[in-house]
Amino acid sequence: MSTTTANQRDLTGIVCGSRHLSHEAFQQDIRRAATGLTRLGVGAGDCVAIFLRNDIPFLTASHAAAYVGAYAVPVNWHLAGAELTYILDDCDARVLVIHADLWHQVRDAIPEGVRVLVVATHDDLRDAYGLDPQRCTVPAGMVDWADWLAAAEPTTEPPQQGPSSMLYTSGTTGHPKGVRRSPLTPEQSQELMDFRSRVYGCRPHSRCVVPGPLYHSAPNGYGMQVSKIGDLLVLMPRFEAEQFLALIEEYALTGAIMVPIMFIRLLKLADPVRARYDLSSLEFIIHAAAPCPADVKKQMIDWFGPVINEFYGSTESGAVVACNSGQALAKPGSVGQVVPEAEVRILDAQGQPLPPGQIGEIYSRFEVMDFTYNRKPEARAEIDIDGYITSGDMGYLDEDGFLFIADRIKDMVISGGVNIYPAEIEEVLHKYPGIKDCAVFGIPDREFGEALMAVVEADNDSDFNPDGIQLYLRQHLAGFKVPRHIEVGVDLPREDSGKIFKRRLRDKFWQEAGRNI
Repeated sequence: MSTTTANQRDLTGIVCGSRHLSHEAFQQDIRRAATGLTRLGVGAGDCVAIFLRNDIPFLTASHAAAYVGAYAVPVNWHLAGAELTYILDDCDARVLVIHADLWHQVRDAIPEGVRVLVVATHDDLRDAYGLDPQRCTVPAGMVDWADWLAAAEPTTEPPQQGPSSMLYTSGTTGHPKGVRRSPLTPEQSQELMDFRSRVYGCRPHSRCVVPGPLYHSAPNGYGMQVSKIGDLLVLMPRFEAEQFLALIEEYALTGAIMVPIMFIRLLKLADPVRARYDLSSLEFIIHAAAPCPADVKKQMIDWFGPVINEFYGSTESGAVVACNSGQALAKPGSVGQVVPEAEVRILDAQGQPLPPGQIGEIYSRFEVMDFTYNRKPEARAEIDIDGYITSGDMGYLDEDGFLFIADRIKDMVISGGVNIYPAEIEEVLHKYPGIKDCAVFGIPDREFGEALMAVVEADNDSDFNPDGIQLYLRQHLAGFKVPRHIEVGVDLPREDSGKIFKRRLRDKFWQEAGRNI
């Protein structure tokens, strides 16, 4: 692996921070890792968990798992110990690939029997996150990923026609569910690759950057494809607005996959900083995962040009709706039109189709993206009507077939492109001494789209403060699940069942922001 050179605009392969790996070396590493996984007993249908920040070994391990017919299982590295244990147990992971600093945080949560490969946390990541250098080296007695890789000869066996990555997505109960896709035929694999080239913009010979975490569904699929068919893939260890612009110019990048919060941070840059970088190489930016304010999108199109594209979908469904810059300007607020490979229906509470303009629950079907929930087939059936699935979003199609998102049936909060499920947080809050009841929900946030709000009700005369509650939550949950706003309430509104009427609590915040829900 080499450091980058002055001639970056012609460079090909994989780049992460100061490191560069040629396509040839990358493929050799994948084949070496495939050999190593086979020696560890990993085969078709098994799972290889990946608990890594954005780094080249993330892609190597993912491709190697697919090579031997196994599922790569990317895991959100922010998760606390018990959350990681649940996923490793649920997918019955044979192997866990983990960064050294993260191993120190969760080592006691790794179930016995899981083979652990520790990746040294490179200076690129250490500097980006301000990590302790002593925790970034592979601990004595642990298997060093680099040494393990070097000791294996590249396999000469042909790759298996295996499944894609299995990503975990939480439900309203807060328990993660693995989206286990059916293995694809060669024809289906090519169809999916062509689809991503068109809708995501990660085309053959493209030069793309992934500034968001690879453990998320869309960046994962995007990064896996570009690393396979693109000329260059740049991984950002961590998104930083000006650095993102600098990378576009430095490597003559043509594409990226983003979330709206990144747009907002870019737009906050001073005009002289924006004007400093040549962005003329850009051809296709795709964004998703959170609502994008129409004015933010217009400002990005005015700045970057008509290269801003959006898709709507979920981990389960894939991208079922797409929208280009022209459509976004003509239909402000829409997420676009249904892609040819998918079908979308708007259904009422009885499961009957609704006409244009009427709000109902959004159901979609994309046959190539068929799946079941790992060990939870009944959960798959719960979201299915006649082969169409829902993620609980409400919306409508207009007369021209453009989809508009109106609300969510479920209480899921999307903050900065991350799905957060209040039930999980409420379960932890209920264990806090002195809390009688609580409600967690999303409120408007200009930067993140939504921010978590918790209203708690004291038991008798208990006295506690929001800082103490937040500290408690951080000990039990990943940081992004800790509400930014906590209020102590009395006589909270309740439904007939006695459950807190959460909608009444949150409505005022959205109405004050000018958005009725």
